[in-house]
Amino acid sequence: MKPVKEVKEWYMEYKIHKNRPGLLGDIASLMGMLDINIVAINGVEDRTRGMILQTSDEEKIELMGKMLNKVDNITINAFRTPKLVDRLAVRHGRYIERDSDDHKTFRFVRDELGLLVDFLGEIFKRDGNHVVGLRGMPRVGKTESIIAGSVCSNKRWTFVSSTLLRQTVRSQMSEDEMSPNNIFIIDGIVSTIRSNEKHHDLLQTIMAMPSTKVIEHPDIFIRESSYTYDDFDYFIELRNTPDEEINYENITYSVDPF
Repeated sequence: MKPVKEVKEWYMEYKIHKNRPGLLGDIASLMGMLDINIVAINGVEDRTRGMILQTSDEEKIELMGKMLNKVDNITINAFRTPKLVDRLAVRHGRYIERDSDDHKTFRFVRDELGLLVDFLGEIFKRDGNHVVGLRGMPRVGKTESIIAGSVCSNKRWTFVSSTLLRQTVRSQMSEDEMSPNNIFIIDGIVSTIRSNEKHHDLLQTIMAMPSTKVIEHPDIFIRESSYTYDDFDYFIELRNTPDEEINYENITYSVDPF
């Protein structure tokens, strides 16, 4: 009895130079003849199309790639195992902006909150230790996006420190709240500048847990604590407009320090 081959997925992206009638149908027919399934397809930005493909035969994928490279009307831009950003590009029809120098940093504007929530939700679904830094000016939608991402991932969120309604600084938590399956939300300014020793001890315990932590104002958190850039897996920047500057000079919390 022959062993069953593992079904794998690929991301294929191609640029259309001349969009003639029937082009997509021809490509889909070729894939059908090679027993390659199209799981998802969408236009991705200007004259670019992305596909999530599925098959158990890698040789047929390689053959299809070679054949499409000879088609004059298109250019293959990507052919790889799908990344998170690839799946979201096909789902939403546009790319997430990523810093060209710092590949940990992803940029969004407020008009892209749906894409951001989906991005966070996919990260939150993963098990294990993940530390996400979320930069942005006040009232841009940082905390709301984290909560919405938690809902999308079917995870419970727990505030360790926050200024969403009033300043919150936790010094202890229940056993249920300390579940590694929870999403821990931390305000980097409150936890490092306006906290007490008990909060600091709780924070260290949470940071050592195999769980997802989202830290607002991560640059202040790094500056005022022993944690470093390397402790973070992702940095997300959320702006009202693409050219908005994120700075902390005018961010103050008008409550007495603890």
